[in-house]
Amino acid sequence: MEVAAPGDPVRGAVPEETARRWSADDAIAALFAAHYRGLVRLAVLLLHDEGVAEDVVQDAYVALHRRWWRLRDADKALAYLRTSVLNGARSALRRRGVAERHVARGPDGPQVVASAETGALSLLAHREVLEAVRRLPTRQREAIVLRYYGELSEAEIADAMGVSRGAVKSHASRGMAALRESLERAR
Repeated sequence: MEVAAPGDPVRGAVPEETARRWSADDAIAALFAAHYRGLVRLAVLLLHDEGVAEDVVQDAYVALHRRWWRLRDADKALAYLRTSVLNGARSALRRRGVAERHVARGPDGPQVVASAETGALSLLAHREVLEAVRRLPTRQREAIVLRYYGELSEAEIADAMGVSRGAVKSHASRGMAALRESLERAR
């Protein structure tokens, strides 16, 4: 089986007429084989925790499987998955924030726990850039990661984030300006 091209979820993996006849299991298996790793990398960049990122991506695939027959256009499956991963990452970040605030108010005060990202990020050569991206506000970080890592168009980013194309441009522009400033200060 041929691997789907980026942005071409099912149609690139198999002939279109075959994709129409596929069961949800077959379609999800093809999407999983073609896009799982990329979606996990996207989630890791947003969450900074590989374990949680894998859970978020798996949940997105499960949700797509449950809703497969309600999906009007199989070509939109990858966009659905990206949006689900982005929304799942946002939810995980909100839960993490609540937990961190709760721990900070605990009787022993804030507790420092080594994150799962420590090992994963040590393998990356551009730690400074990743640190600067991590400090960006959520929407700016999402726009930067989807544009430069996910290599999505403005329209695809707007769909994934649930905002207008103009908002994508604004978030990306502000994010790039903040990254430039942060990296110049680090030098």
